[in-house]
Amino acid sequence: VQLQASGGGLVQPGGSLRLSCTASGFSLNAYSIGWFRQAPGNEREGIGCISQSNDKTYYVDSVMGRFTISRDNEKNTVYLQMNRLKFEDTAVYYCAAVSTRPLCTIFAWGYDTWGQGTQVTVSS
Repeated sequence: VQLQASGGGLVQPGGSLRLSCTASGFSLNAYSIGWFRQAPGNEREGIGCISQSNDKTYYVDSVMGRFTISRDNEKNTVYLQMNRLKFEDTAVYYCAAVSTRPLCTIFAWGYDTWGQGTQVTVSS
């Protein structure tokens, strides 16, 4: 089974990006999915997640109102829509999955499958 985050790039402050988390070998709709990021010199931090049981989402304060997580089950993809991007959003972004946790968490220990990250750089 593989998980892959993609869609990163260079964007100006105030701009938008949509990241995708795609899976091969399993269906994401049976998993809770978390989004994480790690900036240089910082620890990996959870920024949001979507629960397997009810598709409810949770966001940390720093991205609340700017980032949105959603699923497209037909495409077996979970998206992270990022709007009004700030310099401090620059990081490598990762998605992670877990099938045994019906309610998602923003803590890394709650996930057992991780994808390779995608770089997001916010710069003018």
